[in-house]
This record gives sequence, structure tokens and C-alpha cells, in this order.
Amino acid sequence: MTSERALWLAWSQIEGVGPILLQRLQEQFGTLAAAWKAPAADLLGVNGIGLQLADAIANARNTIDPPTLLQSHEATNPHFWTPADADYPQLLLETFDPPPVLYYRGIVRPLENQGLQPMVGIVGTRTPSDYGKKWTQRLTRTLVEAGFTIVSGLAEGIDTCAHRACLEGNGRTLAVLGTGVDRVYPWTNRALYHQLLTTGLALSEYPTGTKPDRVHFPRRNRIIAGLCRAVIVMEAPERSGALITAHLANDYGRDVYVLPGSLDHPQALGCLTLLNRGAQAILGENHLLELLGSLPRMDHHPLTRSNDLPPDLPPEQKSLLTALSELHQPDREGVALDQLVYHTGLPTGTLSAELLQLELEGLVIQLPGMMYRRA
Repeated sequence: MTSERALWLAWSQIEGVGPILLQRLQEQFGTLAAAWKAPAADLLGVNGIGLQLADAIANARNTIDPPTLLQSHEATNPHFWTPADADYPQLLLETFDPPPVLYYRGIVRPLENQGLQPMVGIVGTRTPSDYGKKWTQRLTRTLVEAGFTIVSGLAEGIDTCAHRACLEGNGRTLAVLGTGVDRVYPWTNRALYHQLLTTGLALSEYPTGTKPDRVHFPRRNRIIAGLCRAVIVMEAPERSGALITAHLANDYGRDVYVLPGSLDHPQALGCLTLLNRGAQAILGENHLLELLGSLPRMDHHPLTRSNDLPPDLPPEQKSLLTALSELHQPDREGVALDQLVYHTGLPTGTLSAELLQLELEGLVIQLPGMMYRRA
């Protein structure tokens, strides 16, 4: 049986099938394995797939053997996660367009991946003012002292300032790249990058050897936003990649904080626009900590393998609840749909209907990626 990890990788190689379409395929067919085997005509039932793309998918599947692809890909890219892997960052998985493959290099901390170690994104212009640099340093050091991990994009300007201030304060920082994790861009940040890797982590949705491309950098901004509980925009002109990150963070339900600036400075105009649209102004170090302190905690409450089941449940629902308790693993949020199918022996349609009924009764919670757990 082909692993879901191999299938996430295989689907990611098909041109025209992006993260959002992959989510739709999984929702439509229950698993990516079922979607991989589906006739081209059935693919037309997925929103966003027309005749041309359905034919392209069918042709591509004839040339890709997922297990073989996974084996060869792991030889050149040994460190990557897919949404099928337990270590895939939980907060990123909860977005509507998580990368199907996420490459990494450096030091992995499981608590960050589980969403238990809070991460804050700091972004801004590549040409900051002295005011922007000063406050980036001050706020970064404040966050480091408070135990936050800093996430940014290794670009010139505010990103560089945030990474450097974090390292100077003996903090931990993550860099989300628009290249492969074996490439440094800009080249002037090569020393900073290698210093970052000794204690932190580099992430990218692009495989080893991928060179800088202007279309990659706006796309990587969604990963910064998705990884973090909150995003801080230090300085940004009216047209800025930092504003893209802020808008994505808002779409993902993250908090957006802004360093207020002067109308006389072009670098502040984007921040002022964000403030006008509802972002929260940072009025100092302590104020920022107060804002972050109001974020809801993401404590994990491990599920117990309890045999206590509500009375008068139909046999199928009792079987499902028992399976969810037995299959739950401490290092995962939930149980995959295909695991439940295999464990219970129920047809996929029947199982999906019973899960929906249990959701309506408040006994089961559906998680992103067709995962389930007991409420």
C-alpha cells in the first residue's frame, strides 16, 4: 500500500495541482490514495479541475510511481515533511493552503511543530529607516527574553535585523526561504544564515538546488504567516511583501501588530494602512507583551484511551469512538480517515456519515487533513 507521504510528494509534482487543489482532492476522495486511483472523469467533480487539467493529471500519473519517487527524492532531499508526517507544523497544517512538501535544515524542536512553543513573525521593508531598525532590535530582544521564537524571511532590511537581533540575544529564529534550503539569498546573508542554522531552522517548500525566483518570495510569505501565532509588521511602504504576509496572517486568523510610523516617511505608509484596517498598534515593549499575552493558549490535552462511551449509541458509532481512542498517538493531533477505515472495516461512505453524526453530537472533532479525534 502506497504511503500518504509518497502520495503528497507525487501529487506535488503535477503541474497545475497546488496546495488548495490538493486539499479539495483529499476532501472529495477521502484520501490522496483514492484520488490517485480515481478515473479522470471522476476528477472533474473537484472544484478547479477541468477537462484539460484532468487529462494532464491522468497523463502525469502514468509516468510517476509514488514509492519510487519518494525513494529517489529522499536520497537528494533527506529532510522534509508532508502533511502525512507527525512532525509537520500543526499551525501550518490548519491553514487552507499548507505546502504539500516542506523542506528543512537545522535544529528541529517538536514543541514548535506542535504549536506549543509560541512563534512570532517579524517582517518589513528591505530598506528600513534607523527608527525601524532600532525598534526591530528592541522588540525582537524583548520577545526573545519572553521565550518566543522569531520567524522571518532572511531578506535584506527588517528580516535581517530581526534574525540578527534574535541571535545576539541568544534566541531561536526560523528563516523561511524562497530558495532551496541549501541556497542563501541574498548572498550577503550567508554568514548570518550559517549562524542561524547552529541553533535555529531554515524552511522552504522548494527542493534542494532551487535558485531565487521572484515568484517564490510572495508565496513563501504564507508560510511565515501560517507558522506564527502573530505577525509584526515593523515598516512597510504601500507596495510591500510584508503587507502580503499581514493580509495572509489575517486570512489565517492570526493577530497582526504594527509599529506606528510617521506620515512623512514612505516606509510607514503601509503600516498606517494596516492600522486603518484594524491591525493593532504597538505602543512599546510591555504593550507588545500584553497583546501577545492575550492570545489563547494552545495547550494539548492528551486523549485517554477510555472505554467510557455514551449510552444508546449505534454499534458503528461505538466502534468508531473506541477506534479513535485506541489509534490515537501522543505525537499526533488525530487519527487519519484511512486508518479508521482499515481498523473498523467500515466502508468509507458509512464511516464518513457516522463521523459526521458524531461531530453533530459533539463527540468527535474533525481536524485539517481529514484527521479526527474524540472531543
